[in-house]
Amino acid sequence: MEGRRNPFVAREGLPLLLLAAVAFFVALRYFDIAVTVAAAMLFFVFVLIFRDPRRGIPASPLGVVSPVDGRIVEVDLADKGVLHGEAHRVSIRIDSFGTYTARAPVEGKVMDLRSVNGDKVVDYRTNALWLQTDEGDDVVLQFHGYRLGLAPRSFVRFGERVGQGQRCAYLRLTRIAELHLPIESKILVKPGQVVTAGSDLIGKVPHP
Repeated sequence: MEGRRNPFVAREGLPLLLLAAVAFFVALRYFDIAVTVAAAMLFFVFVLIFRDPRRGIPASPLGVVSPVDGRIVEVDLADKGVLHGEAHRVSIRIDSFGTYTARAPVEGKVMDLRSVNGDKVVDYRTNALWLQTDEGDDVVLQFHGYRLGLAPRSFVRFGERVGQGQRCAYLRLTRIAELHLPIESKILVKPGQVVTAGSDLIGKVPHP
């Protein structure tokens, strides 16, 4: 299964790419070669930053796909994860020149963390996406480490259904993505492993 057709770059980056392209043609017409080369390099850098290629989604209904391009930095247990106590926690250092758009790790419904009372959501104060599968498994994707204070921006809403590997948020300049999976899940990755958003499996949720 392939992702939905889209431009090679994320829509959020199109205005900057257009601006850089205009600067290139203006420099080509009115300025010297140094300015033209600088404008061309700026356009190329923007393409790298905002790139959002199509990805082949694995045929694994129970699979949890990587939400980002990056490298696994830690696989451990969280005391208060996935809203129900102990959970597996997988931390991924995001590749700055990887895909600009985060992918939904599982198919399910977008839930509202603000609807949960008590200390179960203490670790999910901001910038966390809670997905609940049809079988009732809860998976939470959270982001940390924002460069220049630019937090990710979700473009899915509470109550909306998303598919496994579907685009769900702009990463912007975020450094770390963290997945919390039910404790009964099977983890398929190890620290140091490189993963690709939407294509590589992080683990499998427990329900048959």
